[in-house]
This record gives sequence, structure tokens and C-alpha cells, in this order.
Amino acid sequence: MRTGAQVVVLDALSEMLYGAEMKRDNLKEVRQHGEFEFHEVDIRQRAALEAVFAKHDDIDVVVHLAALAGVRPSIANAPKYYDVNVRGSATLMEVARAHGVKRFVLASSSSVYGTNTKTPFAEDDPVINPASPYAASKRAMELMAQTDFRLHGGDITCLRFFTVYGPRQRPDMAINKFMRIIAAKERLPMFGDGTSGRDYTYIDDIVQGVCRAVEQLDGYNVYNLGGDKVVLLKELIATIADVMGVEALVDQLPMQPGDVPLTMADLTRSRAELGYSPTTALRQGVEKMWAWHQRRYHGTA
Repeated sequence: MRTGAQVVVLDALSEMLYGAEMKRDNLKEVRQHGEFEFHEVDIRQRAALEAVFAKHDDIDVVVHLAALAGVRPSIANAPKYYDVNVRGSATLMEVARAHGVKRFVLASSSSVYGTNTKTPFAEDDPVINPASPYAASKRAMELMAQTDFRLHGGDITCLRFFTVYGPRQRPDMAINKFMRIIAAKERLPMFGDGTSGRDYTYIDDIVQGVCRAVEQLDGYNVYNLGGDKVVLLKELIATIADVMGVEALVDQLPMQPGDVPLTMADLTRSRAELGYSPTTALRQGVEKMWAWHQRRYHGTA
């Protein structure tokens, strides 16, 4: 999606979840679609943030996607997640406000719904039972944004992403990981009996939602961005294997701590107020991702 906007990108290139070299490769890929200015900055580094905002004194809106991601690794390193996601977000919001930026879009997560049993998950549902430090940190980010809005005004939108996938997906996430394992003809670990479900959302649909949120910032708002269909884990594995044309060898293992059995987005509000409408079905998205996966990892397709 091209908007003609001038873009300044900040990223710490942290190697906590995967190597910085892969992130640099991603930046090279993105540059094929348009130029942007890049700064290697950690959002906890106030002086570095101040320097970027001072250099670009005409910044109109901040789209805050920076965070340590991942439910399972957050259980092993909770303090780090709270430090980056909560303290870092507070620092970024404060510096942006000090430089006159009053428009802010913040990436949250479906994980804030935690162990909610009501489905689909709606933005007004209680979000008081996070199942992991990652989920708690994302909810804290939302609360900080809401407090900032009440104290200082401006326009702040929080977007709850539901299991995003597609080209350049993190290597530790399910679809990317499953493709590598199946391609290597190794045994794929399936946690649980395969009936856990996720609302998988293709990256193009997420980008559509983010751009619409930027265009329609107005006060404080929270929106779900999902794929509009729940897919069971066993169905996901079968779809990936079918697209790849390879049999998946599955080892069933116990459910992991922090995992939730189901995510399902209620898109009523985001459809009505943002005009958000996901269009990429799972198989279509998996086919696109497999084509990219072959180019990135195998030099084919």
C-alpha cells in the first residue's frame, strides 16, 4: 500500500529472538518498495530518541510497532519484556509528546484477552487475565496510552493484532517454523491435540488496518485486526503441508505454559469505524508465504 508519506524507521536490531543479519536483510527487501530513513535506536534510549525527533521536527504521527514479542520467551525473561515494552513505550510516548507529536498508533496484541472464554473477542470485553508476561506488557502499554490521552489529549489508537503471518515473519513463529521443519523432513512438534485455534491474519491485511487507523485517528480508540476466521492447529499444519506438497511428520506434545486455546477477533468495530476488511484467506496467504520462504531460504521460486 503506497501513501506517498515520508517514513522514518527506528529499530534496535535486537538479537534476543533472532539474528540482526536477518533484520538487515528484511530492511533491504523493504527498500525495494520505497525509500525511508533508518536509525538503529532502542526505544529505551531517551537521548537517541530525542536526537531522531530533533532531526525530523516535522514528524506528524508515530506508528509504534517496537516491542519484544513472543509468549513463551516472555515467561523465561519477564523483566526484559516489561523493561522494553512498558518502560520503552513510556519513553517513546513522552519524547514524542515533548516534540509536539500528538498522533500515535500503538500495536497491541490479541494476547491481552488472555483466558477469556467468550468468543469472538470484542474490544469492550474484560482484559484482566493475561496468560503471559508478554500479554501483561501489551495490556500495560494500552493502559499507558489511555492515561496519556486523558492527561495530555491528542489522538491515540491501539490495534490488537491477531497472529500475523506472511513474508518476513519471525523465524520462531509457527508458520515460518513449520515450513522449515517440514521442508527438512523433520518431525514437527504439535503442542496439544491440534484443536487449539487461532485467527491468523495475513500481513497485507494488517498493513491495511494500520494505514486506515493512521488516516482516522480521533481521540482514544482500541480496535481488533484479525483474519476473520479461526483455524485449528491441525488444519494449519495440513494446509501448510499441502501447499508445500510434502507430508508433515507430527509429534504430539503437551500444551505449553502461556498458550491460550483460542483467539477469535470480533471485527464489528474495526469494520464500522475503520473500514477494515481482511481479504486474504489462509491458503492464499500460506501460498504467498511459501513462495517467499523458498526465495529466502532455498534460493528458488
